[in-house]
Amino acid sequence: MKLFRAGMYVVPAVFLAGLSLWRTAPVQGFAGPAAPGAGAWDKAAAAKYLDDREVWWQGWPKAQKDHGTICISCHTTVPYAMARPALQAALHEASAAAPESALIASVEKRVGQWSEVVPFYSDANDGPGKTAESHATEAVMNAVILLSYDASHGHPRAITRTALDEAWALQLHAGDDAGGWIWQNFHLSPWESNESSYQGAAMLMLELGTAPARAGRTAEDAHHEALLQGYLRKHYAGQPLLNRLYVYWASATSPGLLNAAQRVELLSQVKSLQQPDGGWKLASLDSIDRVDKTAQPTESDGYATALVALALEVNVPDRKDASLRSALAWLNTHQGKDGRWQAASLNKQRDPESNIGKFMSDTATAYAVLALEQAPAKSTP
Repeated sequence: MKLFRAGMYVVPAVFLAGLSLWRTAPVQGFAGPAAPGAGAWDKAAAAKYLDDREVWWQGWPKAQKDHGTICISCHTTVPYAMARPALQAALHEASAAAPESALIASVEKRVGQWSEVVPFYSDANDGPGKTAESHATEAVMNAVILLSYDASHGHPRAITRTALDEAWALQLHAGDDAGGWIWQNFHLSPWESNESSYQGAAMLMLELGTAPARAGRTAEDAHHEALLQGYLRKHYAGQPLLNRLYVYWASATSPGLLNAAQRVELLSQVKSLQQPDGGWKLASLDSIDRVDKTAQPTESDGYATALVALALEVNVPDRKDASLRSALAWLNTHQGKDGRWQAASLNKQRDPESNIGKFMSDTATAYAVLALEQAPAKSTP
């Protein structure tokens, strides 16, 4: 899900001038984790890191698309949209951050002009099938973003209804992948690979479980959602643990996704992969063979650890699970001084201080924010 060979969304050009006035000094680099036991994580620093990264993405020439919009990325834009409202509430901000407002306006513009906008990739420029892959991937991610936005504001909106209808229109109804979608595939994990369509479907299932999504549910939605659940159940066993964690996360509001034996097996596998420092590493969760084996980090990272925490938080009633407590403890002590949680590409070695090299840390930081914000004080050591 990279909608730019790394992911992309859409922001109206009219917003970019305003963003340039808002833009703060760029992050200079990862300053290292806080010392163990250093205390509460820095919410303001996390917000600044995420806002700075979204501003950079919205201004990046390669992200500029038709109709004054910007490509949406599964590594930067989607997690930002999911996490930033939580920081607004935590920091008692009077209104949404400027880059968040620009992002939502951009997505809404593409949804509203769906029949006119150009897919981010095309057969002519990127290879056979890329037009359809890009179109379907964007439709699902548009719905994920707007459903998440509605959940944070407590009510469904008409534009979200339109986005969901656009996603349903491209859902597969026949064949082995019925209930899912064709997906953008450049053989890059975790968002543009053979397994990415499953993860995207699981993320949509996650957002469909929110109260606003349920409130606006129609009979047609129920039909499509049943197909989606069937797809997720059918292909669950063949997925990397990373994708199965997304389904476990979604199963808190869609309990029929997993049976008791699958839950026990997943938890056992997750716990067996815990690192000596208490965290988890992405390479162990997404164990598909890579071309560049040297790119796989060996230490715990923010993406894997935060995803484990998110999946466990909504499924462990008493919040006393040792793995959950370990994940939250690791996150509390591994935020960088610039506000980020570190993660690295599974596909190739990148400079972690370059803008592209920070893509995985963008997701890690957003997920860490979600995990720590929804964790009650009693569950953090």
